[in-house]
Amino acid sequence: MNKDKDNRTKMLNVRLTPEEFQLLLRKVQRTTCRKTSEYARKILLSEPVVINHRNQSFDETMVELTRLRRELTAAGNNLNQAVKRLHALSQIADFRSWLDAYENDKNQFVELVKEINIYIGKAAKIWLRS
Repeated sequence: MNKDKDNRTKMLNVRLTPEEFQLLLRKVQRTTCRKTSEYARKILLSEPVVINHRNQSFDETMVELTRLRRELTAAGNNLNQAVKRLHALSQIADFRSWLDAYENDKNQFVELVKEINIYIGKAAKIWLRS
């Protein structure tokens, strides 16, 4: 067992208003502290508190990459369905409509891949600067 925990026999009670308590919880959530008591102990004893820092521009990039991934998955599913239909064709007319749908899905797929590459390039530049 940790030696520090064995020595902690004294308690300190602090009364807070609901607003103060909510503010305290918000501050704790922005740190790497796992418990409110750990955060309070560090503040009271003037120890350093590590704050989680989020890169807002990278967050926006991740939201866009997630959206693109969903669209890419949908396009891939459409391509898979088109291939399954090809195997079940019984008439030439069906084949022509499949080819048209395939070309449309393929073009959409290629455009999404290009868009993803652009956002990945932006993310890489952001990370290289930090």
